[in-house]
Amino acid sequence: MTPMDIHAILDHLPHRYPMLLVDRVIDVEPGKHIHALKNVSVNEPFFNGHFPHHPVMPGVLILEALAQAAAILSFRTLGSKPDDKSVYYFVGIDGARFKRPVMPGDQLHLHATMDGPVRRGMWKFSAQAKVDGLVVTAASLMCTVRRIDGGEVTAGQATTTSAGTGASSPSSPPSSTAAAETPATATSAAASTSTTGS
Repeated sequence: MTPMDIHAILDHLPHRYPMLLVDRVIDVEPGKHIHALKNVSVNEPFFNGHFPHHPVMPGVLILEALAQAAAILSFRTLGSKPDDKSVYYFVGIDGARFKRPVMPGDQLHLHATMDGPVRRGMWKFSAQAKVDGLVVTAASLMCTVRRIDGGEVTAGQATTTSAGTGASSPSSPPSSTAAAETPATATSAAASTSTTGS
C-alpha cells in the first residue's frame, strides 16, 4: 500500500479548486493501478445548479475525477510531476456507463488500471467509480499531454492525465485538432449526453 495525502496529491496534479476532484490516494502501484477517494460534499459548488431540488453529481465530473486519479498514476509511473508548460487533454471516452446517481454524502472510490504503455505521449486506462462497493460509473479513457509551445512531451518530462481503456489504438497519435478541442477539464459532449441525471 502506498497512500498519498492531499499535499502529495497537490504535488502530482495541476488542478486546483474548484476542479481538484481527488481527496486522498489509498494505494498506487506505478505502471499498474491506483485507488483514490473523492468525498462528495453538499458544499460542492456544482450542486447549487445541478439540481437545486435534487442534488446529483454530474457524470462528466465523475469522469474527470477518474481522469485525475489516473493522472497521478501516470506521474508516479514516470517519476515526474506536472509543470506550467504543459496542458492535459482527453483524447477519448469510450463505453461510459452511469449505473446510479452520486449524491451528497457519497464517497467515490476511484479505480484506474493502466491498460497499455505510453506511446507518443498517450496513456490508456480502465476506470471505475464505486460507492459502497457498487459500480456507479465505468469507462475507457485516453489522454494526452501537449506542451503549450506546441512541442511533444516525452517520458522524462511532465506527462499525461486521464483514465480509460480501448478508446483508440495506442499506436495512433491523436490529431492536434482533436487534442486542441477537448481539454481534460472540459465536458465531453458525448459523455454529457449519456450522463444519468445531468
